[in-house]
Amino acid sequence: MKYGLFGKFVAQSGKRDELIVILLQAAELLQQNKECLSYIVGRADNPNDVWVSELWENKEAHDASLEPEDIRELIMTARPLIAEMPDGTEFQALGGKGL
Repeated sequence: MKYGLFGKFVAQSGKRDELIVILLQAAELLQQNKECLSYIVGRADNPNDVWVSELWENKEAHDASLEPEDIRELIMTARPLIAEMPDGTEFQALGGKGL
C-alpha cells in the first residue's frame, strides 16, 4: 500500500507566503524522486495555515526523502517561519484516481 500524509503547518504571522515558497521549492526538488507520487502545497482561509498533501510508494521512501542536503537546507530555512509544527495525519492510500 502507498503511504500518505495530510499536514497543516501554521506559519508565523505574516510569513505564510514565504513558507509556501519554500514548500514549493521542496516540491520542485521532489520532481526527480520517483518514489514521491504526489506533493501538493495549498492554502485555505486562515491567513497562517499552509496545507501539504503527500503520497509516497512507502513510508521508507518518505523518510529517506528528508536526508538529501538540499532538502535539509530547505527544512532549516523553513523552521523559523513555522509557528506550530505540522499537525497531520498519516494514511494508507488504498486506491482512487491518480493512484
